[in-house]
Amino acid sequence: MAGSVNKVIIIGNLGRDVEVRSFDNGGEVVNPSVAASETWKDRNTDERRERTEVVAGFRTIC
Repeated sequence: MAGSVNKVIIIGNLGRDVEVRSFDNGGEVVNPSVAASETWKDRNTDERRERTEVVAGFRTIC
């Protein structure tokens, strides 16, 4: 499919620092990752707990 465009919208938190690599021709490749968090109240201690997991890593060309 020449000339087609794929568009993706990802909503979330950054999982770790974004890695950016630059090329001599001025182009860049960006490697972000997305994390999802889960929160709950511990039944035994009544404390609020949270767990974060990196769920997606991808590469974009700028």
